Amino acid sequence: MRVVLIVLDSVGIGEMPDAHLYGDEGSNTIVNTAKAVSGLHLPNMAKLGLGNLDDIPGVEPVKPAEGIYGKMMEKSPGKDTTTGHWEIAGVILKKPFDLFPEGFPKELIEEFERRTGRKVIGNKPASGTEIIKELGPIHEKTGALIVYTSADSVFQIAAKKEIVPLEELYRYCEIARELLNEMGYKVARVIARPFTGEWPNYVRTPERKDFSLEPEGKTLLDVLTENGIPVYGVGKIADIFAGRGVTENYKTKDNNDGIDKTISLMKEKNHDCLIFTNLVDFDTKYGHRNDPVSYAKALEEFDARLPEIMHNLNEDDVLFITADHGCDPTTPSTDHSREMVPLLGYGGRLKKDVYVGIRETFADLGQTIADIFGVPPLENGTSFKNLIWE
Repeated sequence: MRVVLIVLDSVGIGEMPDAHLYGDEGSNTIVNTAKAVSGLHLPNMAKLGLGNLDDIPGVEPVKPAEGIYGKMMEKSPGKDTTTGHWEIAGVILKKPFDLFPEGFPKELIEEFERRTGRKVIGNKPASGTEIIKELGPIHEKTGALIVYTSADSVFQIAAKKEIVPLEELYRYCEIARELLNEMGYKVARVIARPFTGEWPNYVRTPERKDFSLEPEGKTLLDVLTENGIPVYGVGKIADIFAGRGVTENYKTKDNNDGIDKTISLMKEKNHDCLIFTNLVDFDTKYGHRNDPVSYAKALEEFDARLPEIMHNLNEDDVLFITADHGCDPTTPSTDHSREMVPLLGYGGRLKKDVYVGIRETFADLGQTIADIFGVPPLENGTSFKNLIWE
């Protein structure tokens, strides 16, 4: 038996009860995107029950649905990728990750400069493509490192490969990771962002590398691999979990490549395993750029390929589709939004047309997957296997 778990990064479905604390009242990534384009065409997710979860223009409710469906609330504080994925895997944060809307503290940057022997420029939240365009020429002239953050808990270092060789850039990231930990800053990821080319047409290269914090507790991935069930990550899964509990990871270029790699694994791996996929384009390419038209198109492209994924399920396999937070492209904010996430499930062993309700935590999904595999339970979450299993 295989479980295929696909996270549509940032595809939220309505504000959390505490969304006002995050400035996210009114956010609803799917519904607002559908309204912005006068309706979404998602016939395959509709068949599974997506339209039963909210009033989504273009996505009709269906009875009976072919799948199981519900929504999940986030129990951890925060609204970022790491927090969302860790909670899906059973880890609920007590303290949120640190964010730096005004840039990093002076003493941190000064110590980083001292340890690397290079000056820092930037030190503010920024789009990665914009900040290299803005500061690339100074970086080329002086060798100073471009350091920036985002709405996520990240310390990003951009450098041109011809100025700072890759291995040196990675070493600077290790220094930053050590320094943040030493000084007590809870930053989810330090990210190397190499680029090349000539101003103003710099291009980021694929050698991006994440230096992540390890999860703050035992995850579903740990429990599965400890019990002899491999976990195959597709996309940035290994980065999110600092490689822990990931048997093999397959990097992706874009959503379609992620779907291709997921299907390849389904064809290849015929033993018990978890195939855990993150499709990030919704978030990075369209949500943060407030581009509802492209966001809608990406949702429709995923939906069009869903039959291929379903066709490659064996009789006893289970498919779950969910998200990790919101990133409503229709609101003034370009940040993530504090939202509930949809949950769809399908498989030969699952009942049809079951509404699993609004789950109190994303961890209910991880606990259910642990239950399906018959491994020891996770610390958090309530299994709903009894509701959905034939």
